[in-house]
Amino acid sequence: MALWQRLARNLPLLVLSPALVGIPAVALACTDLWLRLRGRKPLPPDTQPNTAAASIVIPNWNGRDLLEKYLPSVLAATSEADEVIVVDDASTDGSAEFLAAHFPNVRLIRNPTNLGFGGGSNAGFRAARHDIVVLLNSDMRVEPDFLAPLLAGFTDEKVFAVSCQIFFSDPQKVREETGLTQAWWENGGLRVRHRIDEQVDRLFPCFYGGGGSCAFDRRKFLALGGFDELLKPFYLEDTDLGMMAWKRGWKVLYQPASRVFHEHRGTIGKKFSPGYIQSILKKNFLLFCWKNIHEPRRLAAHFAYAWAGALLSLPLGDSFERPNFGALCRAFLQLPQAIRARARAYHLAAVSDTEAFRRPLPGYFFDRFEKLDPAPAQPRTLFLSPYPILPPIHGGAVFMSQTLTELVKHVPVHLIVLLDEEWQRAAHEPLAELCATTEYFVRLEGRPKGFGSLTPYAVREFANDDLRWAIHRTILLHRIDVLQIEYTNMGQYAEQFERVVNILFEHDVYFQSIGRSLAKPGNLLRKIPATYEYLRALRYELTMLPHMDRIQMCSRANESYLAEFAPTLRPKMQSGLRAGIDTTRYRYQTEGREPDTLLFLGSFRHVPNSEALNWFLQHVWPLLVDARPTVRLIIIGSDPPPRHSLPNLGHIELIGFVDDVRDALARYALFICPILTGSGVRVKLLEAYAAGMPVVSTTVGAEGLANHDGDTCALADEPQAFADRILHLLAHPAHAAALAERARAEVVAHWDMATITRQLAETYREAVREKRATLAGPAPTVK
Repeated sequence: MALWQRLARNLPLLVLSPALVGIPAVALACTDLWLRLRGRKPLPPDTQPNTAAASIVIPNWNGRDLLEKYLPSVLAATSEADEVIVVDDASTDGSAEFLAAHFPNVRLIRNPTNLGFGGGSNAGFRAARHDIVVLLNSDMRVEPDFLAPLLAGFTDEKVFAVSCQIFFSDPQKVREETGLTQAWWENGGLRVRHRIDEQVDRLFPCFYGGGGSCAFDRRKFLALGGFDELLKPFYLEDTDLGMMAWKRGWKVLYQPASRVFHEHRGTIGKKFSPGYIQSILKKNFLLFCWKNIHEPRRLAAHFAYAWAGALLSLPLGDSFERPNFGALCRAFLQLPQAIRARARAYHLAAVSDTEAFRRPLPGYFFDRFEKLDPAPAQPRTLFLSPYPILPPIHGGAVFMSQTLTELVKHVPVHLIVLLDEEWQRAAHEPLAELCATTEYFVRLEGRPKGFGSLTPYAVREFANDDLRWAIHRTILLHRIDVLQIEYTNMGQYAEQFERVVNILFEHDVYFQSIGRSLAKPGNLLRKIPATYEYLRALRYELTMLPHMDRIQMCSRANESYLAEFAPTLRPKMQSGLRAGIDTTRYRYQTEGREPDTLLFLGSFRHVPNSEALNWFLQHVWPLLVDARPTVRLIIIGSDPPPRHSLPNLGHIELIGFVDDVRDALARYALFICPILTGSGVRVKLLEAYAAGMPVVSTTVGAEGLANHDGDTCALADEPQAFADRILHLLAHPAHAAALAERARAEVVAHWDMATITRQLAETYREAVREKRATLAGPAPTVK
């Protein structure tokens, strides 16, 4: 019944909906064409305000009780040099008379009609005497020392506004407002939120200053036209002004040291129904886009999503994240006003929509505005890992842990790690002693798979807004020079920085790994999802990698493979800087090993390891048992398969996870690596090489380490050949020892972590110098 009622109620608007969307789309496109033909006039130079005193403006409409309750705190926080102005919007509750009688030192401006929040505020700005105007809601209680930090926030001529930190008067309420505002573009529309982040303890960028708890540069405020009447009667006026300020090339800052307390919606929530408030919000979110979004692709996406969202609201009902036909109709009725506002916003803009959305993000703010050292001797590095590092239960963790141990000797390292379980936090305590700062995320929730999404599943799994925020926050607070990203799936967190360096370590080439699995014989139906994932991975990597300043490859083979698909990336690729081990940690031993023993090592969370063991047990192991009944197989690795799943053939010992693999590497006779899929250098082979353990591997397993059978390990890809190599080495210990000796020499000469990490730190310095070579101060304004 509810569905049919909605359909009947919205039927006229449904019929008109193509016009409600199409006419504004064409009108705004024509407006933009006309504006571009006319061109922009030069904008006047920026000036820094006088912060010796402030004018405090409080709009009021029938809020006598709130003024009586909270105005005394404002007066107590001001000095004789400051002024307090109350703008009364034709109140009928005796507010003006109450102020005249009880607060004669407060300047009272009486509007004959209710101008709404924006109009009343604008009147107060025009009447203010000082360069800084602090705008407060009538339901705002302030701390006695709230004003000085706000004034101190106007540090240069680019600062437009400085926002307070907001708390609720009722501590039991969920803290929906903080003052640390954030905005982004998603699904054709604006999204906004307030963040709670206790680590932000100093002046910090935000998207907009809340209209009821913020200090503004009065001249800049009036230059932008103040709060736009387009958005009457309330809501999004401050967000609109923040967008215009960032597009003008100015800054909006959050000052956590300035504390105020808000009785949430103390005025509007009491005077208007929730339904009416939501209708105004939906209308204003549309008008925000019609005024401020000038990039054609964004605008086209906005209208497509707006119409689709309104249609979707018919069967599913209203949602805060999408408009309805009522909102489209109300916005349509304001189209002439929106076109005039759009033209004004166009002429006041100095940077693009995209740049305006970027600059409030902490990392971009640091990159665009801060004065940076053009050639730091010790570039501050943020190391980002998608997996636990300690204990090192897989090869990538070995690379990362040993790199960190050496890297901190050369540069300051800040660390962000994603953990699977809470207990792993304690296991990482040794890293806290090594790194300048450490931060952990436990059980990170990525985005849903999304039917038909073009983003690979392995990437969506690690897509998280809180993680992105933490990366940006760390870049600004700790003045990061280099963002070192581990694994391809985390490449999504590289930004288009102008002076901060993005470096990605491709532990493997993801689409190459999937492609190898597709090449294996198998069920065609099961290959359909893998084929789709391959195409998504190919698209993702070739789109993401150009944003990197350096791409660290495991081996020359990986480098050559990737260059076949993206030859323009070749100058950015570097191999031999990350895949390595600390060879001094491994005892080289060729004598005294247990005869006829084979070691399989690998984390079984990594699918190629599981596939390798299955292939070996099904196709190679029976051949070995038949030829040499005394042979034993030892299986070590985290998350092993259940014992009952292993064949009841020969002697197989399933150990599972061990804290330290070095004892096993020194104990058993032969190391096997029957890897069939995947990509990159296998750290377990490097460990076996360093420990003096002879290796039999597939060519994929030894990728980057051995090109020919017998160089540093025995190579075979067919079951019989693989079994023959094992049997030969078990029967000829001297040959096995000579092979191990050559392997040890190779790993010491070319894969020692201390040596390659010194080279890694130098590449950081080179990358920063190159990127900042043409910049000698704050980044230039982007037109």
